[in-house]
Amino acid sequence: MRSHEDVTSGERVRVAIPIEIDVWQGDIAELEVDAIVVPAHESLFMTSAVARAVKRRAGDGVERDAVRQGPMPAGSAVVTAGGSLAAPYVIHAIAVGHDLVADAGRLAAALDEAFSVATRLGLRRLAMPPLGAERGVFGVGEAIAQLLAVVERRAAAAQPLPASLVIAAGSPAEATAIRAALPVGFAG
Repeated sequence: MRSHEDVTSGERVRVAIPIEIDVWQGDIAELEVDAIVVPAHESLFMTSAVARAVKRRAGDGVERDAVRQGPMPAGSAVVTAGGSLAAPYVIHAIAVGHDLVADAGRLAAALDEAFSVATRLGLRRLAMPPLGAERGVFGVGEAIAQLLAVVERRAAAAQPLPASLVIAAGSPAEATAIRAALPVGFAG
C-alpha cells in the first residue's frame, strides 16, 4: 500500500492508496491486462478516440454487445468480452453524458462502477485513459484527481480495488499531464 500527503483545508492528511498505478503512453488496445476501461456515451457506441482504437483491434462484436445493453445513464458502466484483444474484457464507463456537463458526481460514479464491475469479475489489472478528459469536459488533472478520490474512498470503505491500474496516455503531452497530476512516486 502506497501513501501520499494531501493538503486539504491547510492541513496535511496522509492518504493510503492500495493500488499500483503506472502511466503508459501508446495504444491502450495493445495492453495485456484483465480489462480495458473505455470512455462511453449513453448509447454505448464506441465513438471516442480510445474506444475506436479498442474496437479496431477487438472487432465490431464488442460494440454490438455494448449497444445491446444500452442506453445507460451517465455515471454507469457495462462490461463486454474483449473480442480479439489480449484483455478478456472491456468495461464501457459513461463518465460524461451527451450534455457535456462537467459533473464530478457522474464521473466518480462511472469510475466507482467500473471498479465494481472489475471486482465482480475478479479482475486484478485494469487499464484506462483519464476518463472524463476524452471529450474535453474535464482536464486531465481533474480526471486524475477524481480517479484518486474514488480509489481513496473505496479504500477507506474497505471496498475491493484491482491490484494495479495502468493509466494510458495517447500522447507525450497527456502522459506528462497525468504524471503531474499523480502524487510523487505513483507514476511508473
